Amino acid sequence: MRSRYGRELEFGLSIVPESANVELARELARVADDLDLDVVGIQDHPYQWRFLETWSLIGDLLVRTERVRLFPDVANLPLRLPAMIAKQAASLDVLSGGRFELGLGAGAFWEAIGATGGPVRSGGQALKALEEAMHIIRAFWSGERTISFEGEHYSVRGLHPGPPPAHPIGIWLGVYGPRALQLAARAADGWVPSFRGDLAQILDMTTRLDQAAADAGRDPREIRRVLNIGGAITDGGSAGVLNGPVGQWADELTDLAVGQGFDTFVLWADGPDQLARFAEEVVPAVRAHVAAERS
Repeated sequence: MRSRYGRELEFGLSIVPESANVELARELARVADDLDLDVVGIQDHPYQWRFLETWSLIGDLLVRTERVRLFPDVANLPLRLPAMIAKQAASLDVLSGGRFELGLGAGAFWEAIGATGGPVRSGGQALKALEEAMHIIRAFWSGERTISFEGEHYSVRGLHPGPPPAHPIGIWLGVYGPRALQLAARAADGWVPSFRGDLAQILDMTTRLDQAAADAGRDPREIRRVLNIGGAITDGGSAGVLNGPVGQWADELTDLAVGQGFDTFVLWADGPDQLARFAEEVVPAVRAHVAAERS
């Protein structure tokens, strides 16, 4: 059951870190673990007063689960120093036995970031900062005794990094624009966009990513493709993309896996019932469809 680019299919859950619904977040994570899903993503908006701090919630959920991997979906770089992102990620990975991945973003909602005390950057500045951060994070995980890096936005000088992560953590970029996709194609381990109803936009970006990888001399198969998906699994007729019965979901996700190369699908589920239908009905149907298509 592999995607167009030969990666094993994975499925997961995206949790909204609302402080008023912390018990629901815990229940969803436990259900995802019990149903043998692969990943759980937590969005990261520190300036949102209704939200818990994402990395703290990830630590809480890692303790309450046994198999599922967790990742910030995606980490807000402007409000977090890259060396500390690397240390937190490695620490959570060690503490969980290798169950942490890193989704990373250049930043959005700049007024809110500025209100929190973070830098307000232009698009070009944000991308440059993101590339610098990736360099520092990877150097931190490299096992080197001492690392140094001098950038326009971030620098480390004679830093002694550690601990190393328990497994090779991937850096998955949540980016969209043409220049950002070029960065992902050139330097990221994965790409993690969100589908919000505009399928044509997703298809256009996958084409751009493939072309940018080719331009950079990189095999597109090296880039994991993680898609956040929303919708409703129903027993009625279709009401749009990813909004209808199980068979429709299976067909549409199969097209995204076989045709566009997406290998991981992360569901925004509003409760355990939708999550259970996704894991117990949609996931096996997609695996069967993809196996048939690939054969």
